[in-house]
Amino acid sequence: MLKQGEQGKAMTNITFNTEVEAKYKQTMEDDLVNNFVVRFANTNGTGSASANNMFAKAILRMGLPVSAKNIFPSNIQGMPTWYEVRISENNYLGRRGGNSEMVVAMNAQSIAEDIESVKSGGYLLYDSSRALQDNQKRSDINFIGMPISNICLKEYSDPRQRQLFKNVIYVGALAALLSMDFSLLKGLVRDQFKGKEKLITPNIYALELGYQYAKEHFLCPLAIRVESRDLVNNRILVDGNTGTGLGAVFGGATVVGWYPITPSTSVIEKFSSYCHRLRIDPASGKKNYAIVQVEDELAAIGVAIGAGWNGARAFTATSGPGVSLMTEFLGLAYFTETPMVLVNVQRSGPSTGMPTRTQQSDILACAYASHGDTKQVLLFPDSPSECFQLTAQAFDLAEQLQTPVIIMSDLDLGMNDHLTSEFSWQDDKTYQRGKVLSAEQLDEIEVFGRYLDVDDDGICYRTLPGTHPDKGAYFNRGTSRNKFAGYTEKSTDYVDNMERLSKKFMNAIRYLPEPEIVQNKKIAQLGLIFFGTTSHPIVEAIDQLKEQGLVADSLRIRAFPFHANIETFIEEHTKNNKHVFVIEQNRDAQMKSLLVNELQIDPNRLTSILQFDGLPVTSNFIVQAVMSHLDSYQQNQKTG
Repeated sequence: MLKQGEQGKAMTNITFNTEVEAKYKQTMEDDLVNNFVVRFANTNGTGSASANNMFAKAILRMGLPVSAKNIFPSNIQGMPTWYEVRISENNYLGRRGGNSEMVVAMNAQSIAEDIESVKSGGYLLYDSSRALQDNQKRSDINFIGMPISNICLKEYSDPRQRQLFKNVIYVGALAALLSMDFSLLKGLVRDQFKGKEKLITPNIYALELGYQYAKEHFLCPLAIRVESRDLVNNRILVDGNTGTGLGAVFGGATVVGWYPITPSTSVIEKFSSYCHRLRIDPASGKKNYAIVQVEDELAAIGVAIGAGWNGARAFTATSGPGVSLMTEFLGLAYFTETPMVLVNVQRSGPSTGMPTRTQQSDILACAYASHGDTKQVLLFPDSPSECFQLTAQAFDLAEQLQTPVIIMSDLDLGMNDHLTSEFSWQDDKTYQRGKVLSAEQLDEIEVFGRYLDVDDDGICYRTLPGTHPDKGAYFNRGTSRNKFAGYTEKSTDYVDNMERLSKKFMNAIRYLPEPEIVQNKKIAQLGLIFFGTTSHPIVEAIDQLKEQGLVADSLRIRAFPFHANIETFIEEHTKNNKHVFVIEQNRDAQMKSLLVNELQIDPNRLTSILQFDGLPVTSNFIVQAVMSHLDSYQQNQKTG
């Protein structure tokens, strides 16, 4: 290792563990180029998110697959926040977990925790304006001290500028330390502040301050570094809520009932911003959409149901607490057969829970939402591009099936940026409005009954208000009714209606996206079932299992009710002492319970892998759970 003064360069404020650094150098070409995690530790509300995001985008522009996770508190300002950027040449885009090769520690409150989060042999870039205590230091990591606060005191007189440019300065330093393409960072600044040219020069200057300081004082690049590749393949870095909001625009939504709640608020914000660009009448300048911010979640879903009954494509967005309040109205929409879409961006519950942590814990609450016998249609996107696709499709499904359709997103998918395929749309696509009678069709039929099952598929014909001056009107009610929408308490009418609704629910399967099944040419010993963001670490987990000599097939659930091939997959993979694992992010194995209940499967044929700590599930967690179960099974076989 170079020591202070070598090559005419003063390596100040840097403490390398020579033995550890040498070990890193030996494995650099195999493991540490384009394959590591950078973890940023900041204070919430200090403007760090945009700087950290700029770092991730610069890596992406170098042609490298990247995934970013923002781990932030539920308060507005002052608490510790973390931002993890995983760089993976192997296209592993799930959260890796464990300690990080590089930690950028800019928060004195969390410095002890941040030091502990550095992987042995890794690096801690910290603000050395305030010296570390001796008891905070570790002998197995490398400390890179940079007096960022002092630099800001010297360069800026405005306290706010000192805080904001502190973030930009450490990004510039990382560019030197990790051998990033500095020109890409400057390009990102120009893109970000396009139209605000006065901000471009000071931000680039702050980047250069950090870059030059690192070049002059540190050994650059480090053992961990990046090299340009061409591995992105036209994918984009975007969050799921953006995909959902844009999908609602392309799906034809014109009415939103809205009450803000984390982490779904940005769905409506994105919908609003895209509508402002795409839904303004060019002749009059008037809006061709309505966003109604109401007093609570009940009113929000009420607006969506009312608009859906009136013929508009309408939706609302919420999270778990909002779903709890909306369940009675979901039952009303189910029973009156009124189309509408609900976007549920799940978070950790119950009650307020952890509002800024992710989870998949509303599965049963949504599948059987409302009192009485109800079953709701669910869609499970796993990427921003699928958020776009399935949200647009949800409006077709809601009208074809005349029922609520619930998009089951989550905080990780909704609020974090993900590398995803570009959004695609067919310009000649026509909306599927389902069985809606026109005035001409009403004139041709002798008798109209809102709940007459003419086609024997459980889906009846409906009319929209004002379609015909004399025909097609009916009273929409949440009470029991006969086939002509007339009030009744006759048991035979009630049973007939409930059985027809059940038939419709099962026939819904033919409209829904099929599960994604990947089967190996070799006979697999394992089957992995998962859904939503639990899919992100699966490819890596399967590769890790293969290293253990285990071949795994996989099935990603995309919709409820379940397709028949899900049951077939379970049957095939539980024969001859094989094992099927259901991986989900909740405590109570809700998806397993839904599979067991709906497919009438012996629960002993399915093994749960459950993570519910509020952080995205990792491949290491999945593999460890699989191996632990197999070890226990083998021990029981020996002793049994």
